[in-house]
Amino acid sequence: MKEDNSPKQPTGEPLHRRKVTPRRMSVAIIALHAMVTAGHGAAHSTLKILMSGWQNAYILIVIVLLPLVAGFLIWKRARGGYLILFLSMFGALVFGGYYHFVLAGADNVSTVGHHAMTSWAKAFQVSAVLLALVEFAGVVVGVVGLRAVKSEK
Repeated sequence: MKEDNSPKQPTGEPLHRRKVTPRRMSVAIIALHAMVTAGHGAAHSTLKILMSGWQNAYILIVIVLLPLVAGFLIWKRARGGYLILFLSMFGALVFGGYYHFVLAGADNVSTVGHHAMTSWAKAFQVSAVLLALVEFAGVVVGVVGLRAVKSEK
């Protein structure tokens, strides 16, 4: 008989057979969001695309910190984690969608290449699109998580 040498969870179940849950999806999306946000922030800094004071505060609180708080609460199975995830990802998606894709200016993906023909301009454009996709996924998993918690009651 062939022995299963695949990595195991503490329960002994192979990792590739783990059930996909809102909790696991949320943590994965939050981790991916943090990585893409860091890359996008590096592109902003390198390209000298500056934000106003209130925009920096919004980015720090809503886009950077609140998803991490949501991830901590979801991981600990505490109340409010999915709601914070939904609200922060929705707020990030609206903010980023408006500044990256609607409003003309240095922060728009269609104009950033005109003032900075570098690999950082491409990194900015790609990371802006990735952020929108990840934030949309965060909104969806936030709703799924809220519905799952509600159905457990």
